[in-house]
Amino acid sequence: MRWTSPFCLLLCDTLGVRANASGTALELAEGECAAARLALARFPGMPSVAAPQVDGLSVDPDQALDAAARILADSRQPLFGGLGTDVAGARALYRLATETGAICDAARGPALMHTVRTLQDRGGYSTTLAEVRNRADLLVFLGGLPGGGAAEFMARCGVGEAGSPPRHLVLLGGSPEEQAGLAALTGRAELTMESLPLQGDLFDTVALLSALVARRAVPAPPPGLAALAERLLAAHYAVLVGQTDAMPAHGNLLIEAANRIVATLNTATRAAAMWLGGGNGAGTVNEVFTWLSGLPLRSRNGPGGVEHDPLCFDTARLLAEGAADSLLWVSCFDPDGIAPGTQVPLIVLGHPDLAASAQRVGSVFLPVSTPGIGSPGHLFRADGGTVLPLVPLYRDTLPTLAEVLGQLLQRVQALRAKAVP
Repeated sequence: MRWTSPFCLLLCDTLGVRANASGTALELAEGECAAARLALARFPGMPSVAAPQVDGLSVDPDQALDAAARILADSRQPLFGGLGTDVAGARALYRLATETGAICDAARGPALMHTVRTLQDRGGYSTTLAEVRNRADLLVFLGGLPGGGAAEFMARCGVGEAGSPPRHLVLLGGSPEEQAGLAALTGRAELTMESLPLQGDLFDTVALLSALVARRAVPAPPPGLAALAERLLAAHYAVLVGQTDAMPAHGNLLIEAANRIVATLNTATRAAAMWLGGGNGAGTVNEVFTWLSGLPLRSRNGPGGVEHDPLCFDTARLLAEGAADSLLWVSCFDPDGIAPGTQVPLIVLGHPDLAASAQRVGSVFLPVSTPGIGSPGHLFRADGGTVLPLVPLYRDTLPTLAEVLGQLLQRVQALRAKAVP
């Protein structure tokens, strides 16, 4: 059976999975995806068994749901964070957030906001993995090669495969290890490559490249960057690639500068950009909230209606300033995706290993199934326009996040109805 990995940005869908010899963990039996291989080792080769907790003590599910409902019903400004789930979980989160007036922000929210803010301010350009695979003859990697949840980008785009289009790869900046990794591709079919140093920082370098592509007068332009500008202008289909998790602060300005290059190129040829981010379900939740409310994450349905503030509605800022009085944290895919340290009442929903992060007084833990492992689901791929189904490897004993949130919503509504005089 072919399996789609929910653990990587590219949703690798040509993998096979089996339990290891002892049955204690899952492992890849076919195909390769570094992110999937690491994540599978954290899941047993059989349905998960875990108990809910209140104040660090094991309880039955109804007690945990009641305790969580009381926290939300008593909260004047809840914060929903993490948001590591699939489409169905995101829809359930939205309904609960609307009922409670919660602010919603994903884990690694600042990285997610790089692309959101750019799209809001200036618009943008995008492409798909299939377009890159079939058409791109020039790939420029800004600041580093794709890694982590996008480590299989080269393979997914057919880089170096026999029969693939001739391509030139450019690494703009990047570590010595990444430069060596790029050099290791030398000799593959129809493939050339180079690594160029930054001129100042990445912001300065991309701005300078933008000026060169636009044929603006640049005193003593660096030869390598000038040659890259000419190569971009001559390419049939150039794609600029960046990973949002690796971008510095104010990465949206970097994306805007890259988009100016793409806009200039598109007056005479064809070009696009691909921004890899939104892993662990964050990109999916952002898509779902946007289509349901018209606004992306870092929004709330509060007393003034639906509000969006990409700067103020930041998890770290809200907790540091005491602006949220409860935190509901969701991490279905990442067992290491623990909630930030806080003394406000805490509700954690996710992988059974997260139980250790909800041991204090005032906390509730509810284990839920992981889509693509113990339950079916759907996720958006990093290129944005593709939704892939997740086929479970077994039927879990744990409920789905959507089921838990549906019960939690009913309890919150009942508590609030009782409180109305």
